[in-house]
Amino acid sequence: MLSVSQCFEQLRTRHECALIPFITAGDPDLETTAAALKVLDSNGADLIELGVPYSDPLADGPVIQAAATRALQRGTRLDHVLDMVAQVSPSLRCPLVLFTYYNPILYRGLEQFFGQIAAAGVKGLVVPDLPLEEAGEVLQVAAAHGVEVVLLVAPTSSQDRIEAIARQSQGFIYLVSVTGVTGMRTQVQMRVKDLLDQLRSTTDKPIGVGFGISSPEQARQVKDWGADAAIVGSAFVNRLAGDTPAAGLLAIGNFCAQLKSALVSP
Repeated sequence: MLSVSQCFEQLRTRHECALIPFITAGDPDLETTAAALKVLDSNGADLIELGVPYSDPLADGPVIQAAATRALQRGTRLDHVLDMVAQVSPSLRCPLVLFTYYNPILYRGLEQFFGQIAAAGVKGLVVPDLPLEEAGEVLQVAAAHGVEVVLLVAPTSSQDRIEAIARQSQGFIYLVSVTGVTGMRTQVQMRVKDLLDQLRSTTDKPIGVGFGISSPEQARQVKDWGADAAIVGSAFVNRLAGDTPAAGLLAIGNFCAQLKSALVSP
């Protein structure tokens, strides 16, 4: 499995925008999550973001919050997620990026946490409640274990802060397209184009846009504005939580293929 940086390097040589689907581990169950990772991997995903269910998900909208609640109610815990990832990751082409809040990392300690996720095959990490000022040691320990920590730029970030985040972020920069939580929206805000231009003038690192992208048209829009990746979460989580696991897997496979087609079409 490639690293996050290597994946983006390959995509750049092909002048291709990455598709990064997000799903919540353990919803509806970990067996379905394992199958979903393989379905996404074989239907056009370039990287996959896997959310660890958490009891107080500050950055997540109602769809992902509900998925995390269902997963927790079924008893899904970080160790179970990593056991599943360790079994599935050798068969995946896509690098896996884990999405978790900081408390589980703090509880385990940096060395133990990064040792465990690296051993399971995780290549990247997104921690939405990790402020830049506290990220130094996390980035250092992560790098020692071969895990790239992706930092987030918010629409409200100042130019100085954008430059500081761009310097520190590993793998790619996660541009949050809205002020608020994740969720499906009818259109991507024009402010995203300005933010992309602002970031692009600061760094040559890849930029992924997330929060609010829910259709092939919106994914294509952020690509046309200059994004290196479209990150799609709630729309996948919603489809996977279908009437049956089989129906959900079919739905996310079809949707993934549609999104990727929109990103590669001339």
